[in-house]
Amino acid sequence: MGGVLARRRVGEWERVPGGRRIRGVTTARRTLRRSPRRRDRRGRGLRGLMYPATTPASRTRAERFDALVLEALEPIELRWGSELAELDLAVDEVPEVEETSPDEVVWGQGVLADVGVPLAQLVPAGVDPEGLPSRARIVIYRRPLEARARVGADLADLLHEVLVEQVAEYLNIEPDAVDGGEGQ
Repeated sequence: MGGVLARRRVGEWERVPGGRRIRGVTTARRTLRRSPRRRDRRGRGLRGLMYPATTPASRTRAERFDALVLEALEPIELRWGSELAELDLAVDEVPEVEETSPDEVVWGQGVLADVGVPLAQLVPAGVDPEGLPSRARIVIYRRPLEARARVGADLADLLHEVLVEQVAEYLNIEPDAVDGGEGQ
């Protein structure tokens, strides 16, 4: 009689053929977790959200960053909207790095870097790895930008500068022309 012994309740054992996992049963090979329950532990009330979902305090860092990116893009989009119709905007946590040695890392065309760390990248239109056509896009890297800004206002200014640089590269014009200065 092969298998693994499993305990259903205290003092009650049963043989499980082939060591299969049975829901809610602790086996010798693996302890199965039950789904997390919301319950009243120690009389403090039911567990739940700290803040209601409608308040700004409930938004995550990533959601707040996305809102800042859209806010920083708005004046650029108002001025250059028709030229930016074929441009996408994406936000990634951190850039993908294949080489780990700082001496060997060389960033390609379209990367805006600060002290060797990319803050954003302009990916030109082309063909993706699956062979499908892709649109041009600006990829903003959230964590490196947040690390360089001390407060929210600094982050908003830095995001605007990065977006101006990337849009200028996309349009093949000077950054001053994108931000204000000369017209089209």
